[in-house]
Amino acid sequence: MENLREFRKQAEFLKALAHPTRLCIVSGLLREEGCNVNQIKECLNLPQSTVSQQLAILRAAGIVEGERRGTEVCYRVVDDRAQKLVKVLIKDTDHQETLSQTKT
Repeated sequence: MENLREFRKQAEFLKALAHPTRLCIVSGLLREEGCNVNQIKECLNLPQSTVSQQLAILRAAGIVEGERRGTEVCYRVVDDRAQKLVKVLIKDTDHQETLSQTKT
């Protein structure tokens, strides 16, 4: 039963990342080492409200934190597991793109 609780906890963590927009946000924050909602929304070409909703999910899961700087909040990735996982996923995506380009 103890393991089941741990698996549920890990599943909740994975659910928080399991959305293309949230993965893109985390990936972008890792590349830029933090940025605000306006920078993220411009990069993703999404409404500010959508970006804020996705950031709220990532904050609730403890994956990102926001730090107020004047009138802005600068977000950064604070969960090591998320950093490692997204880096592996992005590296694999880059590798797959390279393979498909060499086949054409």
